[in-house]
Amino acid sequence: MAVALLLLVGCVTGPSLENRGTVTASPGDSRRLIVGSAGFTESDLLAQMYALLLNRAGYKTSLLTVANRELYEPALESGQIDVVPEYAATFADWLNAKVNGPQAPPVGSPDLATTMTALRRLATPRGLTVLDPGRAVNQNAFAVARSFAREHGLRTLSDLGASGLRVRLAAGDECVQRPYCEPGLRKTYGIDISGVDPKGVGTTQAKRAVQSGRDQMVLTTTTDATLDQFGLVLLADDKQLQNADYVVPVVNRSRAGGEGVTTALGRLNDVLTTADLAALNEQVDSWRRLPADVARTYLEDKGLLK
Repeated sequence: MAVALLLLVGCVTGPSLENRGTVTASPGDSRRLIVGSAGFTESDLLAQMYALLLNRAGYKTSLLTVANRELYEPALESGQIDVVPEYAATFADWLNAKVNGPQAPPVGSPDLATTMTALRRLATPRGLTVLDPGRAVNQNAFAVARSFAREHGLRTLSDLGASGLRVRLAAGDECVQRPYCEPGLRKTYGIDISGVDPKGVGTTQAKRAVQSGRDQMVLTTTTDATLDQFGLVLLADDKQLQNADYVVPVVNRSRAGGEGVTTALGRLNDVLTTADLAALNEQVDSWRRLPADVARTYLEDKGLLK
């Protein structure tokens, strides 16, 4: 199935190109749906939960992993994939670059309403429907050693800026240019970044550098499940530097845009939090449990599955 998908994606133009921006299909309600995953732990967990909720609502689902947005997004447009978990600001900026070119100004922002408006404006002409976001958000985040935070009384990034401490930051090498990273930390919070240690985003190597004191802060994400293992704590982004990357289901309108899918997946919005998602990631990444088992147990515990 994966091979067939890869072959078909190359020759599919998608509804947006065929109809030149006009959506002609009514919201569909196919009873057999393919739920896509981007192939990393969190995406796998979300896809499993989507499939379980849809099964409970009477749909028959199968899962397909396509670890490349350049492949799964056209497949979503064409109906080869029906449902995918996405992140609001990241997906908005990705579609914006696809539509308006890689140099287009970003449309994702820290404001969720603004981001969702931009995302839906870009997605709708491509035959996609973006469902409502829930409470869970996977944003870039910054962590320091717990002992370092305790010593200097740090709870927020504003605290760190006000402290005047010089900070060496473990992050990806692109951090020196990205507005949410070094430039944003300087401009928004007044943090004195002495240098960027290019060890990647949330990698074990980067966290160990902070744990050992070589670096003072690491760029990671709000759903990182391993911080406790390294004695690290997140500093709150109290001035909202980071974009609103809330988890949102994106569906093919003509196959899965009906009320049944919207209602089934919307049940997750009331319960799934950022902390929940981090804990679920930990069960897979650290405890070596299967995403399908973790997803089912969580939904049962929350009363969403019998």
